[in-house]
Amino acid sequence: MKRIAIYPGTFDPITNGHLDLIKRSAKLFDHVVVGIAASASKKPLLSLEERVDLAQRITDDIDNVTIKGFSGLLVDFAKAEKADVLIRGLRAVADFEYEFQLAGMNRHLHPEMETIFLTPAQEYTFISSSLVKDVASHGGNVSEFLHPVVDAAVAAKLKDR
Repeated sequence: MKRIAIYPGTFDPITNGHLDLIKRSAKLFDHVVVGIAASASKKPLLSLEERVDLAQRITDDIDNVTIKGFSGLLVDFAKAEKADVLIRGLRAVADFEYEFQLAGMNRHLHPEMETIFLTPAQEYTFISSSLVKDVASHGGNVSEFLHPVVDAAVAAKLKDR
């Protein structure tokens, strides 16, 4: 049986921490779908199309990873992709409570699907897309937290504002 996992998120922008989890997940599962949520309510810096494009560009060397945008319920997206596992990243204890609630709701909505939690490599434990955007919007250097392609895209987007 082919094990398909979904790694969902807004990925606004996709960070080196996200990339670390994608690479590690690709070693654990036959196929990983990075599901990029439209999340219009979060008012993303990058459009869904830009986020999908950037994720594709930085993961194109990982054969068993596919990038797809989605809107609506995550469990519906997972069912459409025939995934039976959700991958969620936990950076700190503060993430756990929220992620635990999400896992419970997802289990209620789709009992056959499991959620697994991965912790990032130590150098990425404090990185979040929100923090990276905030630092970058104030002129801070975030290049060590982003793939060069993503760093350039974020800089160009902030310059246009």
